[in-house]
Amino acid sequence: MPEQRGRVALGFDFGLKRIGIASGDTVSGTAAPRATVTVSSRGPDWPAIERLLQQYRPDVLVVGSPRHADGSDSSLAGAADRFAAELARCSALPVQRVDEYASSLEAGSALRALRQRGSRTRRVRHADIDAAAAAIILQRWLQEHSDGDAGTKSMGKTTT
Repeated sequence: MPEQRGRVALGFDFGLKRIGIASGDTVSGTAAPRATVTVSSRGPDWPAIERLLQQYRPDVLVVGSPRHADGSDSSLAGAADRFAAELARCSALPVQRVDEYASSLEAGSALRALRQRGSRTRRVRHADIDAAAAAIILQRWLQEHSDGDAGTKSMGKTTT
């Protein structure tokens, strides 16, 4: 049987100060936090994003869509839309969108719980939460796009 590569994906949690980034694949159906890049008054650190694209060689990019609990766009939605469009233009890769509602809250709670149990020794920083939120966003996308049964826990709906 030939080896199954699946699709490699990078997930992005867009913010005005930092962008969390995670990687995952459709074979394992799992995502992991990888990095954060800064956003300055000139915009995202595109050279850092390009280095990550070269390192992971993704087939697809997944960007969170900031929404409120009622499904309406948050105040970050327009900026996240512009980031997703520029990411697609710069990378020449398909960009999928996923509702990211409460991903940062979920990530922060999970990281603090790890610290309380002693599984995490250093304090939880904003950058850690951003990267973990990117993993949650990407995990939501992988739920509907994985090649196997891995990563099928219910975490949210995917939108494209």
